Amino acid sequence: MIRKASIWTLLTLLACFLAGPLAAKDKLPESTKDGLKLAHQHDLGAVYLKPGATLADYDKVKIIDIYVAFKKNWQRDHNREEIGLGNRVKDKDVERIKEKLAAEFPAVFKKVLEKGGYTVVDDTGPDVLLLRPAIINLTVTAPDLMSAGMSSTYVQSAGTMTLYMELYDSQTSEKFAEVLDAEEAGESFAHEANRVTNKADFDRTLEKWARLLVKRLDETHNVSH
Repeated sequence: MIRKASIWTLLTLLACFLAGPLAAKDKLPESTKDGLKLAHQHDLGAVYLKPGATLADYDKVKIIDIYVAFKKNWQRDHNREEIGLGNRVKDKDVERIKEKLAAEFPAVFKKVLEKGGYTVVDDTGPDVLLLRPAIINLTVTAPDLMSAGMSSTYVQSAGTMTLYMELYDSQTSEKFAEVLDAEEAGESFAHEANRVTNKADFDRTLEKWARLLVKRLDETHNVSH
Protein backbone atom coordinates (compact mmCIF):
# COMPACT_ATOMS: atom_id res chain seq x y z
CA MET A 1 0.00 0.00 0.00
CA ILE A 2 1.41 3.38 -1.01
CA ARG A 3 2.08 5.67 1.93
CA LYS A 4 -0.53 8.43 2.25
CA ALA A 5 1.48 11.52 3.23
CA SER A 6 -0.38 14.39 4.87
CA ILE A 7 -1.42 16.88 2.18
CA TRP A 8 -0.79 19.73 4.58
CA THR A 9 2.78 18.55 5.10
CA LEU A 10 3.16 18.40 1.33
CA LEU A 11 1.83 21.92 0.80
CA THR A 12 4.06 23.28 3.56
CA LEU A 13 7.07 21.69 1.86
CA LEU A 14 6.13 23.08 -1.54
CA ALA A 15 5.54 26.60 -0.22
CA CYS A 16 9.26 27.27 -0.05
CA PHE A 17 9.73 25.96 -3.61
CA LEU A 18 7.02 28.18 -5.04
CA ALA A 19 8.29 31.40 -3.46
CA GLY A 20 10.45 31.99 -6.57
CA PRO A 21 10.81 30.70 -10.13
CA LEU A 22 10.99 26.94 -10.26
CA ALA A 23 13.70 27.25 -12.87
CA ALA A 24 16.07 28.48 -10.15
CA LYS A 25 17.07 24.95 -9.18
CA ASP A 26 19.87 26.20 -6.95
CA LYS A 27 17.12 27.17 -4.48
CA LEU A 28 15.76 23.63 -4.36
CA PRO A 29 17.07 20.84 -2.14
CA GLU A 30 19.45 18.50 -3.91
CA SER A 31 17.61 15.46 -2.53
CA THR A 32 14.36 14.44 -0.86
CA LYS A 33 13.85 12.56 2.38
CA ASP A 34 13.11 9.50 0.20
CA GLY A 35 16.61 9.66 -1.31
CA LEU A 36 15.54 11.03 -4.70
CA LYS A 37 18.08 13.31 -6.37
CA LEU A 38 17.37 16.59 -8.16
CA ALA A 39 17.75 16.26 -11.93
CA HIS A 40 19.25 19.46 -13.33
CA GLN A 41 18.65 20.95 -16.78
CA HIS A 42 15.19 19.44 -17.03
CA ASP A 43 12.22 20.70 -19.07
CA LEU A 44 10.02 20.80 -15.96
CA GLY A 45 10.32 23.03 -12.93
CA ALA A 46 11.91 20.31 -10.82
CA VAL A 47 12.33 16.56 -11.17
CA TYR A 48 13.67 14.28 -8.45
CA LEU A 49 14.79 10.78 -9.46
CA LYS A 50 15.93 7.65 -7.72
CA PRO A 51 19.53 7.02 -8.83
CA GLY A 52 19.55 4.41 -11.57
CA ALA A 53 15.77 4.50 -12.04
CA THR A 54 14.37 3.94 -15.53
CA LEU A 55 10.99 3.95 -17.26
CA ALA A 56 12.08 1.18 -19.61
CA ASP A 57 10.03 -1.48 -17.80
CA TYR A 58 6.71 0.36 -18.23
CA ASP A 59 4.36 0.54 -21.19
CA LYS A 60 1.14 0.96 -19.19
CA VAL A 61 0.06 3.70 -16.79
CA LYS A 62 -2.33 3.81 -13.85
CA ILE A 63 -3.49 7.16 -12.40
CA ILE A 64 -4.74 7.43 -8.81
CA ASP A 65 -5.71 9.93 -6.12
CA ILE A 66 -6.01 13.16 -8.13
CA TYR A 67 -5.97 15.96 -5.56
CA VAL A 68 -6.85 19.57 -6.47
CA ALA A 69 -6.33 22.62 -4.24
CA PHE A 70 -6.75 26.31 -4.96
CA LYS A 71 -4.08 28.81 -4.04
CA LYS A 72 -4.50 29.93 -0.44
CA ASN A 73 -7.10 32.73 -0.13
CA TRP A 74 -7.83 32.70 -3.89
CA GLN A 75 -11.61 32.71 -3.34
CA ARG A 76 -11.45 35.53 -0.78
CA ASP A 77 -9.13 37.66 -2.91
CA HIS A 78 -11.21 37.12 -6.07
CA ASN A 79 -14.44 38.08 -4.32
CA ARG A 80 -12.84 41.16 -2.77
CA GLU A 81 -12.21 42.56 -6.25
CA GLU A 82 -15.73 41.87 -7.51
CA ILE A 83 -18.38 44.60 -7.21
CA GLY A 84 -21.49 42.64 -8.13
CA LEU A 85 -22.65 39.68 -6.09
CA GLY A 86 -23.31 37.70 -9.27
CA ASN A 87 -19.59 37.44 -10.03
CA ARG A 88 -18.54 36.25 -6.58
CA VAL A 89 -17.28 32.72 -6.20
CA LYS A 90 -19.23 30.56 -3.77
CA ASP A 91 -17.99 27.46 -2.00
CA LYS A 92 -20.01 25.31 -4.38
CA ASP A 93 -18.25 26.99 -7.33
CA VAL A 94 -14.86 26.14 -5.84
CA GLU A 95 -15.87 22.50 -5.41
CA ARG A 96 -17.32 22.33 -8.94
CA ILE A 97 -14.09 23.63 -10.48
CA LYS A 98 -11.97 21.24 -8.41
CA GLU A 99 -14.14 18.28 -9.39
CA LYS A 100 -14.02 19.24 -13.09
CA LEU A 101 -10.23 19.54 -13.08
CA ALA A 102 -9.83 16.30 -11.14
CA ALA A 103 -11.93 14.54 -13.79
CA GLU A 104 -10.19 16.28 -16.68
CA PHE A 105 -6.69 15.20 -15.61
CA PRO A 106 -7.07 11.45 -16.26
CA ALA A 107 -9.18 12.09 -19.37
CA VAL A 108 -6.50 14.27 -20.96
CA PHE A 109 -3.61 12.02 -19.88
CA LYS A 110 -5.42 8.94 -21.20
CA LYS A 111 -5.96 10.58 -24.60
CA VAL A 112 -2.34 11.73 -24.94
CA LEU A 113 -0.78 8.55 -23.56
CA GLU A 114 -2.84 6.21 -25.72
CA LYS A 115 -2.16 8.34 -28.80
CA GLY A 116 1.51 7.84 -27.96
CA GLY A 117 1.09 4.07 -27.72
CA TYR A 118 0.83 3.64 -23.95
CA THR A 119 -2.23 2.06 -22.33
CA VAL A 120 -3.98 3.56 -19.29
CA VAL A 121 -5.16 0.76 -17.00
CA ASP A 122 -6.89 0.23 -13.66
CA ASP A 123 -4.78 -2.74 -12.55
CA THR A 124 -1.23 -3.09 -11.26
CA GLY A 125 1.53 -5.14 -12.82
CA PRO A 126 5.27 -5.33 -13.51
CA ASP A 127 4.85 -3.16 -16.61
CA VAL A 128 2.49 -0.60 -15.03
CA LEU A 129 3.73 2.85 -14.03
CA LEU A 130 1.63 4.39 -11.27
CA LEU A 131 1.04 8.16 -11.18
CA ARG A 132 -0.17 9.97 -8.07
CA PRO A 133 -0.81 13.58 -9.17
CA ALA A 134 -1.86 16.70 -7.29
CA ILE A 135 -2.82 20.04 -8.80
CA ILE A 136 -2.05 22.78 -6.27
CA ASN A 137 -1.87 26.60 -6.17
CA LEU A 138 -4.75 26.68 -8.66
CA THR A 139 -6.08 30.10 -9.68
CA VAL A 140 -8.78 30.94 -12.23
CA THR A 141 -8.61 34.47 -13.62
CA ALA A 142 -12.24 34.76 -14.67
CA PRO A 143 -14.36 31.81 -13.53
CA ASP A 144 -17.56 31.50 -15.57
CA LEU A 145 -20.28 31.25 -12.92
CA MET A 146 -23.18 31.23 -15.42
CA SER A 147 -24.97 33.90 -13.36
CA ALA A 148 -23.02 37.05 -14.12
CA GLY A 149 -25.25 38.44 -16.84
CA MET A 150 -24.23 39.14 -20.41
CA SER A 151 -20.97 41.03 -19.76
CA SER A 152 -17.76 39.60 -21.24
CA THR A 153 -14.35 39.32 -19.64
CA TYR A 154 -11.18 39.25 -21.70
CA VAL A 155 -8.00 37.70 -20.33
CA GLN A 156 -4.56 36.61 -21.56
CA SER A 157 -4.34 33.81 -19.02
CA ALA A 158 -7.10 31.53 -17.77
CA GLY A 159 -5.14 31.08 -14.55
CA THR A 160 -2.26 29.16 -13.06
CA MET A 161 -1.65 25.75 -11.53
CA THR A 162 1.22 23.67 -10.25
CA LEU A 163 1.66 19.96 -10.84
CA TYR A 164 3.13 17.86 -8.05
CA MET A 165 3.27 14.22 -9.14
CA GLU A 166 4.82 11.10 -7.67
CA LEU A 167 5.77 8.12 -9.86
CA TYR A 168 5.72 4.59 -8.41
CA ASP A 169 6.26 1.04 -9.46
CA SER A 170 2.70 -0.26 -9.23
CA GLN A 171 3.68 -3.70 -7.91
CA THR A 172 6.26 -2.80 -5.27
CA SER A 173 4.86 0.68 -4.43
CA GLU A 174 8.43 1.97 -4.63
CA LYS A 175 8.55 5.69 -5.41
CA PHE A 176 11.27 6.55 -7.90
CA ALA A 177 10.40 10.05 -9.09
CA GLU A 178 8.73 13.32 -8.08
CA VAL A 179 7.76 16.10 -10.49
CA LEU A 180 7.04 19.74 -9.66
CA ASP A 181 6.06 22.26 -12.33
CA ALA A 182 4.17 25.58 -12.22
CA GLU A 183 2.43 26.69 -15.41
CA GLU A 184 0.24 29.51 -16.67
CA ALA A 185 -2.80 28.39 -18.63
CA GLY A 186 -3.52 30.58 -21.61
CA GLU A 187 -2.46 32.19 -24.86
CA SER A 188 -0.26 35.20 -25.46
CA PHE A 189 -3.22 37.22 -26.74
CA ALA A 190 -6.37 38.44 -25.00
CA HIS A 191 -9.50 36.34 -25.47
CA GLU A 192 -12.93 36.09 -23.95
CA ALA A 193 -13.06 33.94 -20.82
CA ASN A 194 -15.87 31.45 -20.33
CA ARG A 195 -16.24 27.81 -19.33
CA VAL A 196 -15.30 26.61 -22.80
CA THR A 197 -12.15 28.73 -23.15
CA ASN A 198 -11.10 28.12 -19.54
CA LYS A 199 -11.37 24.37 -20.06
CA ALA A 200 -9.42 24.58 -23.32
CA ASP A 201 -6.63 26.65 -21.73
CA PHE A 202 -6.22 24.34 -18.74
CA ASP A 203 -6.45 21.27 -20.98
CA ARG A 204 -3.50 22.55 -23.01
CA THR A 205 -1.40 22.63 -19.86
CA LEU A 206 -2.47 19.09 -18.93
CA GLU A 207 -1.64 17.99 -22.46
CA LYS A 208 1.83 19.51 -22.16
CA TRP A 209 2.53 17.51 -19.00
CA ALA A 210 1.17 14.33 -20.58
CA ARG A 211 3.28 14.81 -23.72
CA LEU A 212 6.41 15.22 -21.59
CA LEU A 213 5.64 11.89 -19.93
CA VAL A 214 5.20 10.27 -23.34
CA LYS A 215 8.50 11.81 -24.42
CA ARG A 216 10.31 10.30 -21.43
CA LEU A 217 8.70 6.89 -22.02
CA ASP A 218 9.66 7.04 -25.70
CA GLU A 219 13.25 7.91 -24.85
CA THR A 220 13.62 4.87 -22.60
CA HIS A 221 11.96 2.61 -25.18
CA ASN A 222 13.92 4.08 -28.10
CA VAL A 223 10.68 5.04 -29.83
CA SER A 224 10.46 7.86 -32.37
CA HIS A 225 7.25 9.38 -33.72
